[in-house]
Amino acid sequence: MSIDEFDIWYRTRYHRTSSALTSTAFIISDLFGVMVSFGVGFFLVNIYDIAAINFRSFITYWPYLPAFILFFQVINLYPGVSLAPAEEMRRFTIGSFWVHGGIIVSRFIEDNEFDFISVAFIISFVFSIMILMLCRSCMHRILRKTRWGGIPAVIFGGGGMGKTVVDRLLNSRKTGYVPVLILDDAVGPDNYRGIPIIHDTGAGPEIVKRYNIKMAIVAMDKQKQADLARLINYSVSAFRYNVLIPDFFGVANIWMSVRDFDGILGFATSHKLKMFWNLGIKRFMDLSLVLIGGLVIAPFLLLIALLVKISSPGPAIYKHARIGMNGKPFKVYKFRSMVTDAEERLKSLLAADPQIQKEWEENHKLKNDPRITGIGKFLRQTSLDEFPQLLNILNGEMSLVGPRPIVEGEVKKYGEDFGRIFSVKPGITGLWQVSGRSDTDYGERVAFDTYYLQSWSVWLDLWVLFKTIEVVFKGKGAY
Repeated sequence: MSIDEFDIWYRTRYHRTSSALTSTAFIISDLFGVMVSFGVGFFLVNIYDIAAINFRSFITYWPYLPAFILFFQVINLYPGVSLAPAEEMRRFTIGSFWVHGGIIVSRFIEDNEFDFISVAFIISFVFSIMILMLCRSCMHRILRKTRWGGIPAVIFGGGGMGKTVVDRLLNSRKTGYVPVLILDDAVGPDNYRGIPIIHDTGAGPEIVKRYNIKMAIVAMDKQKQADLARLINYSVSAFRYNVLIPDFFGVANIWMSVRDFDGILGFATSHKLKMFWNLGIKRFMDLSLVLIGGLVIAPFLLLIALLVKISSPGPAIYKHARIGMNGKPFKVYKFRSMVTDAEERLKSLLAADPQIQKEWEENHKLKNDPRITGIGKFLRQTSLDEFPQLLNILNGEMSLVGPRPIVEGEVKKYGEDFGRIFSVKPGITGLWQVSGRSDTDYGERVAFDTYYLQSWSVWLDLWVLFKTIEVVFKGKGAY
């Protein structure tokens, strides 16, 4: 495709090139989220003591809103695109903590007392993280569905890596960038997934001059160092912002830093879950959340156990052999969701139907499993059958977040990746569950678990737990 042909295509689809509209949209969603969190704090205090404060008075605290936006800007929450979710949560937590804290301190200095309104702001902070993340997620969806959503970006590279980047940008609503053009020197098709391809990587300056596109993403396979340097210096540099996707992006993680070896740049990273202090932090978080949350939901769990007993003969808790950390077998606890002779029935099903046998061999699960009881189907769709695994966490066999424990027959599915992925404790939930759950294949599971190991942080664990709630309510991929 020529630049003139691209001109007609581009001008009929895109009318902006900056992040101003995206930033404005996120500022609006953040303002709304902060006011909602104020309202939650005042509402809960009002329920506790209706005479303490006036619930509606939270609206009078709107003058504090600019402080939130200013602080969010300082910690780079705008324009809010291409931020890893865990990093976004970390920044929201830090920003919300300091501004809420500032409000409480300023009120204490002014009134010389710690009153119910200050308590309301403490509650507001606690809920603000989830509310702000939800508001951002909703705004991402809104922007994605409109022609104004997304910031135009030019992709340098039409090979495997370039196409992968285009796929991710088109399939994800949170990256914030929309591929509008691919520049590649190789002869081939004039488009990929509807995105035009101009076979001239030197066209960067002309593209910027004509359309004022500000973002370039370089994703080129096996380029010679001299050629890549020339491309960046004479074409990519025309763009105000540019990102270089390394040829080894499969081993990258979100916490990488750049190191200078006397003019030679290197990417520094570490396996954080091999450091004993990080393992200690993760264990402390597991125990704290399990003990506190377990006490709150204990009556609910007893009710589920009773319903399981009533629905079909057999024990309420089912123990199943799984493979855990370092290949060590252990018994995972679950609320029983199947009939007691499930194994015998499975053998009969596999022998009688080749299609069922094929489905079982691929995923070790059946979408329409006749062995599941009435209450068991509900427990699986809502993931309530997993709650007894809190006992496995207390026993030190599992963690809240991590790769899912597998059965012996699944080990071969992971191949040479098994030892690396299961070098940590398996989890009740994990990245592949919140990204697709049972709908993902083993290749995707390995990719998600690898990303988790490479990018682990407390914030990533908290984000996965946050997303787990959303996925469970949707029931996506659960069977």
